[in-house]
Amino acid sequence: MSRLKERKERNCLNCRIAVKGRFCHRCGQENIEPKESVWDLISHFFKDITHFDGRFFSTLKYLMFRPGFLSLEYMNGRRASYVNPIRMYIFTSAFFFLIFFSFFKIDKQRLVNETTINKKTLAQIDKMDSATFSNFTKEFNKDDGKPAKPMTRAEFKKRYDSLFDGKVINISNRDYKTKAQFDSALKSGKAKHTWLMRQLIYKGIEINEKYKNNTGGVFNTYMNILLHSLPQMFFISLPIFALLLKLLYWRRKEYYYVNHGIFSLHFYIFIFIAMLIMFGLGAINAKLDWTLIRIVQTILGFGLLFYLYKAMRKFYRQRRTKTIFKFLILCFLLFITILLLFLTFMFYSLFKL
Repeated sequence: MSRLKERKERNCLNCRIAVKGRFCHRCGQENIEPKESVWDLISHFFKDITHFDGRFFSTLKYLMFRPGFLSLEYMNGRRASYVNPIRMYIFTSAFFFLIFFSFFKIDKQRLVNETTINKKTLAQIDKMDSATFSNFTKEFNKDDGKPAKPMTRAEFKKRYDSLFDGKVINISNRDYKTKAQFDSALKSGKAKHTWLMRQLIYKGIEINEKYKNNTGGVFNTYMNILLHSLPQMFFISLPIFALLLKLLYWRRKEYYYVNHGIFSLHFYIFIFIAMLIMFGLGAINAKLDWTLIRIVQTILGFGLLFYLYKAMRKFYRQRRTKTIFKFLILCFLLFITILLLFLTFMFYSLFKL
């Protein structure tokens, strides 16, 4: 229910029929004053997302401390008292990845600086006088939110060698500088590769030309693309997770694929919340360095598996021995699935460079 004042007029502004109560019996629109402040608009937005009318906190409580309960309630038709699982998944996943990308990010300015340095030869850098060299290394040593500091020639040389080895990315057993050179080798018969290997070699040549053999820059960009693929990986893995549950419980005809999907949604929401807590503890421990916090993080990590077992036991209502057996099979299949998805996205990210 909105906090806005109810209209004195008893006609629905949406469908124009007479309204007997606060809500229209035909379209369901609330009969309130149409004028609203910015705060009303913002509060209405958050209320729509989280059902900030008590249902959000009660749903969160059951989700965290009663594994499998919400999925069972949804299956039995008791849904009005809780936040819709799809809506809650969208809200928690968006919030999770917002925090995640603030913890794990590639410094783009650093990448630009590294690429700039790679264009200069060591001979040119060695000829710089002390003042020029100091200013030059300040740019190289600039990090997000940190003051730039000059480097000694020994420090710069060590860091330079660790980032730029001067080698091209070599996918085959030969170095092909250009696509024309590789095409010539293919026509002459000197190079014999499968279609997939040819595509990889072409991509390697393209990367070397684009990044000027800056292996450090290639790695940073590649990791940035891979990190930003994680939301898609989670999204794709969710229906697969539900399918694995469907296969494990295929003899339970009362459970439809949608029921397994709702169970998967609730488990993924719990994962997002638990990982947010772990990130927060990690940020705190970065300053305090307490053993106790590391122990709590470890317990939370194993707690994800225990939560899944308890949720399966509650939702599917089978004996402990059978649930443990299916839990172990599910964990193995899930590990294989995540591994295959990760390898697929690693390959996909390579072609986005």
